[in-house]
Amino acid sequence: MKKTVVGMLAMTAMAAAMGSAFAQEAAKAAPTLTAEEKEQAKKIYFERCAGCHGVLRKGATGKNLEPHWTKKDKDGNVTEGGTTKLGQQRLEKIIGYGTDGGMVNFDDILTKEEIALMAKYIQNTPDTPPEYSFKDTMDSWKVIVPVKDRPTKQMNNFNLKNMFSVTLRDTGEVALIDGDTKEIRSIVKTGYAVHISRMSKSGRYVYVIGRDGRLSLIDLWMEKPAVVAEVKIGFDARSVDTSKFKGFDDKYAIAGSYWPPQYVIMEGDTLKPLKVVSTRGMTVDGEYHPEPRVASIVASEIKPEWVVNIKETGQILLVDYSDINNLKTTTIGSAKFLHDGGWDASKRYFLVAANASNKIAAVDTKTGKLAALVDVAKIPHPGRGANFVHPQYGPVWATGHLGADVVTLISTPSDDKKFAKYKDKNWKVVQEIKHVPGNLFVKTHPKSKNLWADSPQNPDKDLAESVAVWDMADLSKPKAVLNVAKDSGLPPTKAVKRAVHPEYSADGKEVWISLWGGKTDQSAIVVYDDATLKVKKVITDPKMITPTGKFNVYNTQHDIY
Repeated sequence: MKKTVVGMLAMTAMAAAMGSAFAQEAAKAAPTLTAEEKEQAKKIYFERCAGCHGVLRKGATGKNLEPHWTKKDKDGNVTEGGTTKLGQQRLEKIIGYGTDGGMVNFDDILTKEEIALMAKYIQNTPDTPPEYSFKDTMDSWKVIVPVKDRPTKQMNNFNLKNMFSVTLRDTGEVALIDGDTKEIRSIVKTGYAVHISRMSKSGRYVYVIGRDGRLSLIDLWMEKPAVVAEVKIGFDARSVDTSKFKGFDDKYAIAGSYWPPQYVIMEGDTLKPLKVVSTRGMTVDGEYHPEPRVASIVASEIKPEWVVNIKETGQILLVDYSDINNLKTTTIGSAKFLHDGGWDASKRYFLVAANASNKIAAVDTKTGKLAALVDVAKIPHPGRGANFVHPQYGPVWATGHLGADVVTLISTPSDDKKFAKYKDKNWKVVQEIKHVPGNLFVKTHPKSKNLWADSPQNPDKDLAESVAVWDMADLSKPKAVLNVAKDSGLPPTKAVKRAVHPEYSADGKEVWISLWGGKTDQSAIVVYDDATLKVKKVITDPKMITPTGKFNVYNTQHDIY
């Protein structure tokens, strides 16, 4: 027995030594970085790369960037299982010039030195970031203006229904722009690179969540709208919504974190944290995943539930908030990797992109079950999508694609008897409209006859700076492709001014497009007349740096798209 134990200890020690030697050999094969270089690279990776590739670099919308794919081994081998490993020079080219799969070129965003640094960084083993506890969340919570001290009525004369909450990505701010006058009413300090703005059920509050996990609550009733409460829910985040079921109007807010993978339930008017729930667990394939990020959250008005989409696991959670002390969750398996999506026209079904599986998952929030998994083209990326009545196929929901040259139209159910004849088409792809790869957002409006789609991730400069517009009565080809950069009247630059995120005014008569330039370039919002496709206004301001997402208060409040 003693010999066996000694033998086992010896074998364990030998295995440890071998493991240590292997780790040292692997480390030798990776480029070395100074402490300063590593910190710089970590910051760039968080700001520019983590959203698609993950904190642990396991991949989702973007490729896996762990060292076994990115670095050559000690013998200089460049393939593994027939797949080419990348290495320094190849990585620099990919980072600099982008790919046809939807990754943008970074040669006009990063310097040559920064591109070389990032190529080295991703050949090294990623660090696992620290956790973020309920206590950490509570410690970050601030009520800047208590509820009792807030206005009891609107104290400004703005038309709040047509106010736009505009992300100023690189400055960590939101510009509140008057849709009637096109004037900036307030610039509010928020988290870095706000991903979305969501409206309270009442339309009074704007909830904005930054990539850095900072959630800010903006009160539009104040004489000058400002942040009245904030909390940090994690180190990296994307999604937020409120409780919208009758009787729970704005009682709660929920925000989802990329890292750590979890969601936080809060008081709706103060953001006081009430509960933190981890999303770590098994994928739909039955494998454990350490980084299942909360991709998107929407609030049902049919039940007191949130639809919480977990990216890496492919699991859709229906979180019942009627009793948060005894939280009930329905788990619906769909497909990987879940991203963003939107409601159908009836607001009963939520459609979400599973962009690594090239599918759209549809959840029936009335029955609490998966309604369909629809096969679509490569890397669907709908934003919220677009709903309209197709002249041949009835009600449809549209998604664009990062990796394919089409806009996909999916037939959706309707209780309206006049659409009963289309029932056999429901949850099928009824048409693919010719577009270009690199699309992020499609958009229309119930009062519009047009469908708009951008292509900011396309590697071609002219295409990245343009949007396509279709007449929904004739979807055979775009009736116009508008070069937004040229229409802006801004001086041309070598750097790409990406035309991104069409957003309608509340009345459906205008479409606002962001021109997302570099930090040192003049950015703009170009406002088009939806009927004539003529430029109505170019909004520029020295303080309006890198505008991206724009969220019209009324359309966001009522899920109009």
